[in-house]
Amino acid sequence: MSQLIHAVRGMNDILPDEAELWEQFEDATREWLRAYGYRPIRMPLVEPTPLFSRAIGEVTDIVEKEMYSFEDALNGEHLTLRPEGTASCVRAVLEHNLLYNAPQRLYYSGPMFRHERPQKGRYRQFHQIGVEALGFAGPDIDAEHMMMCQRLWDDLGLEGVALEINSLGSPEERGQHRAALIAYFEKHEALLDADAKRRLHSNPLRILDTKNPDMQELVEAAPRLDAFIGDASRAHFEGVQALLRDAGIPFRLNHRLVRGLDYYNLTVFEWVTDRLGAQGTICAGGRYDGLVGQLGGKPAPACGFAIGIERVLLLWQASGGQTERPAPDIYIVHQGEAAQRMAFRVAEALRGDGFPLTLHCGGGSFKSQMKKADGCGAQLALIIGDDEAQADEVTIKRLRTEDGQPGEQWRVAADTLSETIARTLYDLEDDDGSI
Repeated sequence: MSQLIHAVRGMNDILPDEAELWEQFEDATREWLRAYGYRPIRMPLVEPTPLFSRAIGEVTDIVEKEMYSFEDALNGEHLTLRPEGTASCVRAVLEHNLLYNAPQRLYYSGPMFRHERPQKGRYRQFHQIGVEALGFAGPDIDAEHMMMCQRLWDDLGLEGVALEINSLGSPEERGQHRAALIAYFEKHEALLDADAKRRLHSNPLRILDTKNPDMQELVEAAPRLDAFIGDASRAHFEGVQALLRDAGIPFRLNHRLVRGLDYYNLTVFEWVTDRLGAQGTICAGGRYDGLVGQLGGKPAPACGFAIGIERVLLLWQASGGQTERPAPDIYIVHQGEAAQRMAFRVAEALRGDGFPLTLHCGGGSFKSQMKKADGCGAQLALIIGDDEAQADEVTIKRLRTEDGQPGEQWRVAADTLSETIARTLYDLEDDDGSI
């Protein structure tokens, strides 16, 4: 016997019971996004590698260590499985000139890929819902994104979620802060771990995000970015906070919140929870006003966020969310060659009239088929045997009654079946009060 082939580590199958929960979540998020005027966009899973190295930053962990990159054997092009969605979305907007007439509110969902150590809520193939607003300069769109998230958490009944915000200022202000950080950490280089030493001159801002407990005191005393924020950046951030307060959304200022992507400026935010262990961030985003110009377009403001689907679903289940397994209205039971042919005709006719149903396949006795009909949660069983097939009739049996007693059954002509089922399932009455 051949050895089983398993999925790639960190890239997981989503089996039917779990996939139904995913579909419930995806249906809910589509309605939520439409309510805020966001439209769908879909981008390729594979993009040119320079897109991400230019957008995310050459010295970020993602580009240095986590991307799945390869050379196309046919033409030598350097390609990468997308590690995040914002760069791809901006590339698509620029390539197709979507900002020509008006700002854009867009969303997408799908898999992203990063070579990380797999653990609960953190996988090498993970899924995100990304929301991007391009062409909006004011603090209102920043606040709208956070308000949107709060509404989704409320709709899902999520518990234990908190909002943290910060301002990264302008690129010039971040540059001044960067220089101050380098000077500070150089004075204390003996206290830096290997990762911090590697980042000292390439990306010192990321040292502030260290999880090393031995460096917390050092990092806490480091120069703070807010000391370098100018009047315009400060006014923008105060505008965001005022809108959040007006909306009654609590938040915490976290001056160490920097995000791991170089394209961010001004507002950044994270929604965090203490109920998922180390993977506490379920949603994150912020403003990236320089990215459009950085990728070759006419400079335009932009803001967005991404939701980690796996993490939100874990929290949803921990908060009481359950899969609502869909059940067919009807299960068709049949036995005999003529009955099977008729069952197929009846099934397709009823599907054409809008009834979800399961047609039994694989043979078996009437008794075993009826067990499957009852087990799938159907309201009605349609029974077709040789007698029914010869008479061009179908036996209808109720499988669900309020008192739990065996349901009634009766035979009807095949040409009145759809109308009879509609009255039976939806309690419709004829004009004379009969069904």
